[in-house]
Amino acid sequence: MKAILKLSSYPNLWGSLASGLCLAHCVVTPFLFAAHTGHVQGHHAHPEWWGFIDLMFLVISFLAIFWSARNTSKYWMKLSLWVSWALLAMIILNEKLALVHLSETFIYIPSIALIVLHLYNRKYCKCKEEDCCTATN
Repeated sequence: MKAILKLSSYPNLWGSLASGLCLAHCVVTPFLFAAHTGHVQGHHAHPEWWGFIDLMFLVISFLAIFWSARNTSKYWMKLSLWVSWALLAMIILNEKLALVHLSETFIYIPSIALIVLHLYNRKYCKCKEEDCCTATN
């Protein structure tokens, strides 16, 4: 429980870090597995655990956005964080379920958006008073 409380103290830092690692994971994956194993019927072959990393980043991002949205002073920031996360979640789930063929580059858009939003939120959307985040802005 103490670890969760420590993580919730810096949600924008954790969110931008998780989004950055997610972005690096997405950029490196094709090169890593193409060089290592090649293509199998047009898809990269990779171990199952590698695919679970996407879901881990999604959960970490959800927690970071949950805490950031609770502590931001701007309503538009809350909305932007959640919309970016929803887009990221839809792209990752679409990739896992193979519903619609999308270019791999689509995942970069919400990942980069989350990095930028968390960094912006950390710098410019801080509460000045103790109760400013509880009111609707």
